[in-house]
Amino acid sequence: MSQRDARRLSLILLFTPFALWIVLLILLPHIGMGVLSLREKIAPRQYEFGFANYVEFFQEPIYWHIMARTAVMSLLVTALALIVGFPVAYYIAKIAGPRTRGAMFMFCLIPLWVSDLIRAFGWILLLRETGVISGLLQWSGLAAGPVEMLYNDAAVIVGLVYTVMLFMIVPLTSTLEGMDDAMVEAGYNLGGNGFTVLRRIIIPYAMPGIVSGSIIVFMLTAGSYLTPVLLGGKYSSWFTQTIYDQFITRYNWESGAAFGFLLLFFTSLVVWLGLKLTGQSLTSTVARS
Repeated sequence: MSQRDARRLSLILLFTPFALWIVLLILLPHIGMGVLSLREKIAPRQYEFGFANYVEFFQEPIYWHIMARTAVMSLLVTALALIVGFPVAYYIAKIAGPRTRGAMFMFCLIPLWVSDLIRAFGWILLLRETGVISGLLQWSGLAAGPVEMLYNDAAVIVGLVYTVMLFMIVPLTSTLEGMDDAMVEAGYNLGGNGFTVLRRIIIPYAMPGIVSGSIIVFMLTAGSYLTPVLLGGKYSSWFTQTIYDQFITRYNWESGAAFGFLLLFFTSLVVWLGLKLTGQSLTSTVARS
C-alpha cells in the first residue's frame, strides 16, 4: 500500500464515525420528522400530505404566543448569562493564574456532573416554601411565614442561567485568551478609562466569543424541557411543553413533529438575525471561539 493510499484510508477511518453520527442521529431523524410533519390525518389510519399541521400553529394564538414567550425568556436568559459570565471569563483568561484558572473551570463544570433532573430538584430544595432560603428568611425575622419562590418565571430563569453558564464562559474565555495585553495597555496610555477600554477594545475583540456563546445558550434554553416544567410548574408556558403534549398527551405525532420543526426554524431565524445585527458570520465566529 502506497503512502497516499494509507493517508486516504486513515482519513476515511477517522471521518467514518463522524459521518455515521451525522447521518444516523441527525439527518435521518430530521428527515423522518419532516415527513411525519407533512402527514394530515383525514380518517382513522388514513393520511395525505399537506401543511395542515403547520397551519394549525398559526390559527391558534395560544401556540404562537407560547413560542414568542419562549423566545423572549430565552433571550433574557442569554443576556443574564452573558452579564454574569463575561467578568468570570475575563478573569479566567487574563487575570487568574494557572491553578486558579483550573479551579474556576472546575467550579463551572460542577453543574454538568449531574443530570438536569438532579439540578432542578436541587433548586426545588432551595426555593420551595419549606426549603433552605425560606427557612433562613423566617429564622432571621425577614419573613413572618413560609415564602414560596417556586413556580414562577424568576425561578425558571435562575435555574436556566445556572444550567447554561458554562456554555457562555468557555467561548468567551477561548476568545479573550487570544487578546494581547498590549491592546488594553495602549487603550489606557491613550487616555481611555476602564469603561472606554471595555467598550472600544475588549468587547469588540470578544464579539466572536459573545456571539458563539449566545447562540449556544439561546438554543439550549429554547429547547429546554425539564427545568421549565419542574421550576415553573403549570404556570410555565414553554414551547417544548407544547411539543411534549402533542406527542405524549394527545398522541398527535404529526402536530408534534411540525411544532418541533417550527421551533427549530424560529430559533434559527433568531440566530441569523443576531449574526446580521452584530456583523458576524457563523464561520468566523466558530473559528475564533
